[in-house]
Amino acid sequence: MADDTPSWAAAAADYSSSKNKGGSTRQIASAGGHRDDVADRTAMVSARLKQIYKKSVYPVEKRHRYDFFYESPFLTDVEFDSKPQIMLIGQYSVGKTSFIRYLLGRDFPGQRIGPEPTTDRFTVLINGPEERTIPGNALSVHPDLPFRGLERFGVSFLSRFEGSQLPSSVLKSVTLIDTPGILSGEKQRVNRGYEFNKVVSWFAERADLIILLFDAHKLDISDELKGAIDVLVGHEDKIRCILNKADQIDRQQLMRVYGALLWSLGKTMSSPEVARVYVGSFWQEPLKNLDNAELFEDEERDLMRDLAILPRQSAVRKINELVKRIRKVKTLAYIIGHLKSQMPAMMGKEKKQQKLINDLPNVFRTILKKYNLAPGDFPDLPKFTSKLRETKFSEFSSLQQSQIEALDHALNVDIPRLMEQLPSEKDTPESLRAKMGGAGANPNTINVPLPTRAEKFGKKDTHAANPFGAGADDEDNYWALADSAERLRDSFEALGPEGGFLSPQTARDVLLKTGLGKDQLRQIWNLSDIDRDGYFDHEEYVVAMFLCDAVIQKGRPIPESLPPSVVPPSKRSLIRERGGI
Repeated sequence: MADDTPSWAAAAADYSSSKNKGGSTRQIASAGGHRDDVADRTAMVSARLKQIYKKSVYPVEKRHRYDFFYESPFLTDVEFDSKPQIMLIGQYSVGKTSFIRYLLGRDFPGQRIGPEPTTDRFTVLINGPEERTIPGNALSVHPDLPFRGLERFGVSFLSRFEGSQLPSSVLKSVTLIDTPGILSGEKQRVNRGYEFNKVVSWFAERADLIILLFDAHKLDISDELKGAIDVLVGHEDKIRCILNKADQIDRQQLMRVYGALLWSLGKTMSSPEVARVYVGSFWQEPLKNLDNAELFEDEERDLMRDLAILPRQSAVRKINELVKRIRKVKTLAYIIGHLKSQMPAMMGKEKKQQKLINDLPNVFRTILKKYNLAPGDFPDLPKFTSKLRETKFSEFSSLQQSQIEALDHALNVDIPRLMEQLPSEKDTPESLRAKMGGAGANPNTINVPLPTRAEKFGKKDTHAANPFGAGADDEDNYWALADSAERLRDSFEALGPEGGFLSPQTARDVLLKTGLGKDQLRQIWNLSDIDRDGYFDHEEYVVAMFLCDAVIQKGRPIPESLPPSVVPPSKRSLIRERGGI
């Protein structure tokens, strides 16, 4: 390295202990303003989507009975304003409730955990000032919660639906939905007293993420589970799979089990893409087998990152869901309008209706070609046929071209204009800050606070024992930049990390503001991006700011490699693998 290690260690200690916040990279790093107020941006998007829906979409839905044909109630304001929802589905005893408990870091009202089928109801976990359970009937009429549409499933379902309210930093950002453990056999399906798959479909339409859990010891996909997966068609982008309890088998068995699960999913899910499967043990207990501890830790980190950025993606998801609905509404309007136009004015209405129903595949093809529609926007043929048999075509409303034009305007003008208000890669740093605002939001509104337990993966968390961190005599855990890391936390969060990571573009913009040359910044990037993933986490960001400060303020040359005390303890194994330290 270019400088001796002791002098660089001293520079790091000086940087960490310095009280001067002016004229250094700390100013540059914080120049981006406060953290983006995601809650405000999502509220803006929701308000505009409500206007678009009420003005352009709802009149067409009502005219052509979208709620009847798609069994989807008209949207209410509270559904646009709702938090991101995460639904968990799986057979009994796969660890759904334990996973929720792990996320929350505590028990919750109405919790039932055991090897037998314990969760016999749909449970919605929501944030609130006090711990209590809310009966399903009361939950379905709550003015601030988006569950009024569940009334259509009747009292039999509502008696098996409940809310669990508790104060939780996680639930400030998302809503969790625990589902009954899925059983095998026709008898259990009949005895539920309600149509389980239709309820799952209802929640799936509104969920931002759907987690399918599997037990490493129970890979068989029962008929009812297959039926539940079938109703998730169209929501494949939301699905994540978890192979839970994988710490109870060895490495060789894990490879076989993982392959068997992918094979089963390939037969069950119609999507040509391979499902993303996270492997591990997703509860708070230490791993029973440490053979795959590093793999499980990486898998859990990836999953938690997926969950953590949900609030950031909420605005885009709301737009995406409304676009899908508008396309279906538009296609339905063309279908109903065409069927109405084919009916005779006086005689033979019933005969003509039956002929149209029998010839529905050709009717769909005619409409598709005539109006240049996408096949994927058409309703499911058998279900739609069944619904048509319950109606009279002569009572249908005719097609109104003005309503179609309003839908097209929403798709081609209103929503693209709304998308322009969201951050994109084309934004300059100035326009990005203008879009993201400067309200200084609470961190909990940005990313979901998720569990981190070093001891679970066989590691000793020394910082938990001493709240002031490790001393210089503890070479394995001492970090010379620890105090700087605390001071730079706010400026890091102000840059809008997603899942705890700054994008390459954001990190690049920060480094360019230092005024250093590109060759210098290239060297600093190579030293700071320790895991070589192209992103900066908080620790890598601190290292980069320290190196920039050392060059700018102290005039020091950039070292060839990082001194051991400057490398974050969590990343020293990566340096060792490359022959450093």
